[in-house]
Amino acid sequence: MVFLDSSTWTDRIFAGGSWVPGSGGTRKVTEPATGAVLGSVGIASAEDAAKAAETAAEAQRGWAATPHVQRAAVLRKAARLWSEYADEIRWWNVREVGAVPGVAGFSLHVAEQECYEAAALPGRPYGELLPSEEPRLSMARRVPAGVVTVISPFNMPIILGIRSVAPALALGNAVILKPDPRTAVTGGVVLARIFEEAGLPPGVLQMLPGGADVGETLVTHPAVRVISFTGSTGAGRKVGELAGKHLKRAHLELGGNSALIVLDDADVDEAAGVAAFGSFFHQGQICMTTGRHLVHERLYDDFVERLAAKAAALRVGDPARDEVALGPIIDAGQRDKIHELVTASVSAGARVAAGAEYDRLFYSATVLADVPPDAPAVAQEIFGPVAPVVRFSDAEEAIRLATASEYGLSLGIVTRDVLKGLELADRVPTGIVHINDQTVSDEANSPFGGVAASGTGSRFGGAAANVEAFTETRWVTVRNPPPAYPF
Repeated sequence: MVFLDSSTWTDRIFAGGSWVPGSGGTRKVTEPATGAVLGSVGIASAEDAAKAAETAAEAQRGWAATPHVQRAAVLRKAARLWSEYADEIRWWNVREVGAVPGVAGFSLHVAEQECYEAAALPGRPYGELLPSEEPRLSMARRVPAGVVTVISPFNMPIILGIRSVAPALALGNAVILKPDPRTAVTGGVVLARIFEEAGLPPGVLQMLPGGADVGETLVTHPAVRVISFTGSTGAGRKVGELAGKHLKRAHLELGGNSALIVLDDADVDEAAGVAAFGSFFHQGQICMTTGRHLVHERLYDDFVERLAAKAAALRVGDPARDEVALGPIIDAGQRDKIHELVTASVSAGARVAAGAEYDRLFYSATVLADVPPDAPAVAQEIFGPVAPVVRFSDAEEAIRLATASEYGLSLGIVTRDVLKGLELADRVPTGIVHINDQTVSDEANSPFGGVAASGTGSRFGGAAANVEAFTETRWVTVRNPPPAYPF
């Protein structure tokens, strides 16, 4: 059997435990590298979303009552399926997302590990005994939140979906997944098929690509108790506001403009090596991408020269047909946003050291030197393969530049003195810090999340963060006989 047999899911959404036509019509699945149409997916409507929330709430009760060993077995089987169907899934990831094979392989590895990590959650202790003033047994118990909405973006659709879907399911919740319609196969169909084949009961996971109306319904519906959103800061603010209005918990993983600080004692070759990966991996379409390179003035010229040489040597093209380092940008709108930020920064005084060109959706690896700290490429999230380089004279200036951004996702520091790096990191608020590495990394057992405009803190990865994210705490007491009250 073909795992992604289009006769099963083409023009359909996964709702109520089966593949059904979406009442919102269909959308073509387009390959960004060539413009070729790879297929089509069903698009959900707000009505579909409301029905999905209702069926999910009903299915969740049975799933939460399922013995923990059975829930764990479903997650373990799901983990094995990522390996079993790796070739098919990788093909879709390369073609639909524009990921180079290395990025596609990394996504599969993380997805498999997320499921294995989640498989351990059902067997964890789910509460604690508490002392009480009364003659009774008092305990705090973790219970499933209920129905969880997961809204995931286009850029790393497998990872940014599975890291919420897997632990939420493992902990006894039902999940409604809304992937970005541009990558609905990789970010939606694949996950639905994985858990369908893993034996998840009908209705416990539903997949509905759709527009803002679908997202609003999945945030506001009374059956939904938790929203896990990954996307832009602007969209995240709207989701958070809507969730707050309806008294829902919203876990928001948003944008970033992460800094890499290269101190004066760093090895320039090593620094340029990690810097290139941090800015150009997956065409810079990652929230953790190194968006600002802050380099000590003593190393600045050498760093720019070596980073520009690396950028110029990186081949850009169709990852399905050629050996390339960078694939296409997801669509013309995103490409134009990148180029506008680059050209506006050049107009503000930046110098192009490499790149700043594109052909169709293929944007060259770009290095901007002598960038004013307030230039658009430094002040804003680019979400493209652009490395702006800013010089600093001492640690205090580096800290001032690093903290000037509204974002606080990831931070990299390159130095021969690791303790000095840690001390500096303590003065730059971020959710993630990597000493002697760039800003992009993800492991299933590690907490992930940002602060300030990058989101609402670490709530993905690691047992503690996942339990906190997808369960509620209930106080339970037991006594015998009942007490006698004065009235």
